[in-house]
Amino acid sequence: MAQLLKFLLELGPLVVFFIANGQWGIMIATAAFMAATAIALPASWIITRRLPVMPLVSGAFILAFGGLTLALADDTFIKLKPTIVNLLFAAILAGGQALGLPLLQKLLGAVLSLGERGWRLLTWRWIGFFIVLAALNEIVWRTQTTEVWIQFKLFAIMPLTLAFSLAQLPLINRYQVAGESAGRAGDRDS
Repeated sequence: MAQLLKFLLELGPLVVFFIANGQWGIMIATAAFMAATAIALPASWIITRRLPVMPLVSGAFILAFGGLTLALADDTFIKLKPTIVNLLFAAILAGGQALGLPLLQKLLGAVLSLGERGWRLLTWRWIGFFIVLAALNEIVWRTQTTEVWIQFKLFAIMPLTLAFSLAQLPLINRYQVAGESAGRAGDRDS
């Protein structure tokens, strides 16, 4: 039940954005998106007693880029937000890799136990995925209508992310370790 509620809190602002855009256009939708995000983040804290990093960062960007969109009456800023957020996540993970800091492990280590090689491979895959999402966002918002871009955000990004996550299961299964004693088993190549 808690996972479903968490999912709804993360998806809710995007659904509000989609519905508001259909009714009133992108400027009202942006304001509604910002309001829904400003409600969802504290609600998430109240319910789970923690704020996940990715929704928190994304929420900050929604408020900043949404504010620019409204203040300047230019929807370019809200359309750029997914590109910048995805590139930021990719850069942070790549920077962690370069510095030998297993940032994805710190983020997901409570739910996954992988060997060092598994974490490294999974991290590089997520880096690539974030870059692909950024590129897709750029292609769609620059070549399609605002309505198509919003539908893409709701009906393509979520399924793509789910499909990508599920596609990582073989890697996770291959490098999963059962505990401290199995630590090196997840690092071997087979």
